[in-house]
Amino acid sequence: MINDELVNLETKVAYQEDTIQTLNDALCQQQRQIDKLEAKMNHLLKKIREFEEPALAENSNEEIPPHY
Repeated sequence: MINDELVNLETKVAYQEDTIQTLNDALCQQQRQIDKLEAKMNHLLKKIREFEEPALAENSNEEIPPHY
């Protein structure tokens, strides 16, 4: 009887270890994907800023219309 209970506990622990490893693998994969997306987002933000800066400089040279 105790032997059967021990086998059941060992089986449960083995399944839990497998589940934990599967979850860890999924978490690591998600973190790598998040890191890649953050890098892409930062690159795009940099490109947007580079695009906006000349436009802002051009607009600063314009005179304010007299009706303002």
